[in-house]
Amino acid sequence: MGFCFAVYLRLTQGLSSALLEMHVGNVSVSSVRGQQVVLPVWYKSSSQKKPYILWVFERPGASRLQILTYINGIIKVEDTSLKHRIGFVHPVPHFNVSIFINNTQEVDSGQYVCTVNVEDDSAIDGKNIGLINLTVLVPPSAPTCQIHGSPYVGGNITMSCKSPYGKPIPKYRWERTAPTAQHFIEPFQDPISGNLMLKNLSREMSGTYICTAKNNAGISKCNITLEVNSYNNAAVIAGAVVGCLIGIGLITVCILQFFVCRKKKKNTQEEMANEIKEDAVAPKTLSWAKGSGSDTVSKNGTLSSVNTTRDHKLYMSKPVSDTASIITAAGSTVGYKPQYTTLRSGTLTPTPSLSSQSLPLYFPPVMNGNHYQNTVPSNRNALHRTNGPQLQPPQQEPAVPQGLTTSTLARMGAVPVMVPAQSHAGSLV
Repeated sequence: MGFCFAVYLRLTQGLSSALLEMHVGNVSVSSVRGQQVVLPVWYKSSSQKKPYILWVFERPGASRLQILTYINGIIKVEDTSLKHRIGFVHPVPHFNVSIFINNTQEVDSGQYVCTVNVEDDSAIDGKNIGLINLTVLVPPSAPTCQIHGSPYVGGNITMSCKSPYGKPIPKYRWERTAPTAQHFIEPFQDPISGNLMLKNLSREMSGTYICTAKNNAGISKCNITLEVNSYNNAAVIAGAVVGCLIGIGLITVCILQFFVCRKKKKNTQEEMANEIKEDAVAPKTLSWAKGSGSDTVSKNGTLSSVNTTRDHKLYMSKPVSDTASIITAAGSTVGYKPQYTTLRSGTLTPTPSLSSQSLPLYFPPVMNGNHYQNTVPSNRNALHRTNGPQLQPPQQEPAVPQGLTTSTLARMGAVPVMVPAQSHAGSLV
């Protein structure tokens, strides 16, 4: 009997050592981003000693990380991105070694490995290891609805719906809500690309269209209003733009033309102000002409003739007063004593046409009892005429023939005359 009992104990101990075995609730676990997830794992063992528990996280393309341990009754959370979001679901030691992860993120997706070892216990063929794959799902982000094409009667358009992100990739569905509900099927809509094609548009197709993006994590929607017009808005807009451009161009041309004309006018005024102007042509100089038996005087272009009808006769000189004077061509009086003894016979008789502007008779000057003979130019008409001012030679006092006194000249009918003066330009004053 004692031998049989010993054999029974030996067999029982060997069986108990083979009882350590891990169990995993779900090999694949999914969670929506931001929510909590539990990774269920437990083990069986006949030993009453404390287990050694080790949790490791392995992500594709990254090294393995030890995230949580329980050794000798001490829980240790490793310094990883899960440090403040991970822990055991049940107080340890416990046969249930499940863990939780709060506020799951997409980066938490990967494979989680749990290993349990118990003193005086062993596992066969790795039964002390449990594996769980975690997938963190992301709901579709708000999609964007757009219309491609011109929505006018008889035209074709395409409505697009696209969600920037979602895990897994969302599928799309279009429907019209107002004024009449309508659902679309393939091939009019593509659930993968999110496009809806509408052909041969009519005004009845106007309304509100809703696109729904959906995956295992959730749904998201967008809507757009379609208004089918009876004319092409693009043509109207293009015409308006062209008209505006033409108007702007015309205004610009007018402004430029205004400034050009103004500049030309200003330049013309400056040229007129700066140009050298020629002086006006001076009036012709007074022509003096004397023919045989006639004298001609011109004033302001009008000639007055003095005709002598009788020959000049020589008179016997008579004593005259020293105070006698005669008006010269320069308008001055010169005292003289008549000393001429032989004068040409005849008396000087002015013609009735003689005016106050007629030339005086010319006589040789007598100064201090001496005779000075001044010859009168034989041809007075031969004087050169100039258009400009000429230097005038100093005028000499006319000589008074001896024997002629003012009283004698008065008896002869002579009239004192005043010769008009000339300006520097040669015109009469």
